[in-house]
This record gives sequence, C-alpha cells and structure tokens, in this order.
Amino acid sequence: MSTMNKVDLYRQRLRGARDVEALLLRESGLPGPRGNLELAQASVEELTPRTLNAYLKYTPQRAPTNTPHEFLAFCGTLGLGIPAARGEERAWRRLRVQASDPRWRVREAVAMALQRVGRSDMGMLFTRLQPWRGDNPLVQRAVAAGLCEPDLLRRKRDVTRTLAVLAGLTAPFTRAAGRADPERLVLRQALGYCWSVAIVAHPEAGKRAFEKLLPPASPDMLWIVKENLSKNRLTRMDPAWVAACRRRIAAGNSRPAGSPMPSRQ
Repeated sequence: MSTMNKVDLYRQRLRGARDVEALLLRESGLPGPRGNLELAQASVEELTPRTLNAYLKYTPQRAPTNTPHEFLAFCGTLGLGIPAARGEERAWRRLRVQASDPRWRVREAVAMALQRVGRSDMGMLFTRLQPWRGDNPLVQRAVAAGLCEPDLLRRKRDVTRTLAVLAGLTAPFTRAAGRADPERLVLRQALGYCWSVAIVAHPEAGKRAFEKLLPPASPDMLWIVKENLSKNRLTRMDPAWVAACRRRIAAGNSRPAGSPMPSRQ
C-alpha cells in the first residue's frame, strides 16, 4: 500500500472516529523506533486548528520522548505549517519555540512544517527563516532541515540561496569546539546530510560551494564533510568528484591554489 493510500485511509478513519485522540494514541507507533507519519499527515488534513493547537499543550514534561502523547505534540507542531503558510505570525512564533524542543521528533515536525510552507511559497520561507539563522543551534538545525528537502530545490535560485544559508550555518564549525555541546552536535548532524541534498539539486553551484570547505579546518568540519561525501546521492551524481574530494582531504590541501578539481556530471 502506498504512502498516499495510507494517508487517505487514516483520513477516513479520523472522520469516523468517536474518539480521535484515542485513535492517535493507539496507533501512534510509540513507543517504538518510528512514529506513524502517515497518521500524523492525515491528522493535519482532517483535524481542526483548535484541536491541533490543543495538542501543543503536551510539553516535554507532560509527554516525554517516545511516549504516545509525544505523538500528539508532533501532530500539533506539524499542523502549524498550515497557518504558517498563510503568514500567520502566531504560527511562526510557535514554530520557532518548538524548534528548540528537547524531543527530536517535535523538532523534526518543525522541519516538516517548514517544508509545507516551502511547497507553497519558497520566497516566504527564506524571508521568515532569516532571523532564525542567528538563533541557537536547534533553531538553526530547523533552518537547514527545512530547506534541504529535494522537492523544494527545483529552481536554481532556491538552491543557490540554500547553499548560502548552509555556508553561513557551517562557518562556525571551522573553529575548534571546546566541551561538547549537545545542541551544536544536533546542528552538526543535520549539516552532515543537508549539503549533499543541495549539491545534488544543483551540482555545478553545489560542488563549487562545498569545495570551499576543503580541506576541513577542524574535527567538526572534517566530520561534516566526510558525512556528506558518504551519501549515496553524491556517489551516484559524480563518483570522480567524490573521490577527488576525499583525496584532497587526505592530502591536506596539497593542490596548487586555483587548480580545478575533476568533475563529471
């Protein structure tokens, strides 16, 4: 059964449910490794804004990680994407708050809500995320993950803007970190795959931007670069370029300045 069919099925069940919240809790998939994303998408399409907003009351204290009630918080956060796409200030303020939630699933719901905005209006998404870029690493993670979704990066100008955002978010990692900061590690993890998504969307501009990170200037930067180069999407795109990047890392930037890297698209 396809994902779309599952979403449609859950929409029908939600319409006929006597107790919607009980259905969501029972079939949330939590505790477990994967929440029921199809049910969450259906809830956003079928439930009223008032109901979805009520689920935001399930804070980390009331609904700890990997509990069924966390799923309600996930649905409520995901639902903010609808009013956010209409430009409603209250929804944008709440999304920014939710981006700093200690629960990773809720933070992922923020990214998915932002992607919903982007499917409607990428210009709005870039504008609204501008002030987020100077916030804490968890909010910055939402920026990166929200933008780096393949179906959002179909126009070259959107990819170019996304690459500039990624460069800004990555720049602090050129400095060696002191004591490990859990929030910084969350952002680092996102940057470990987001670059590859943007590069594949516009290889010419993406490879040029990524090469500016080479050779890595710190252990964190080395981790980000290596993680992206390990992604199959890059190997499928241009195996020779991936190999050249790896050689450059190993050589410690022994290439002469301005020497072009081999590229094959």
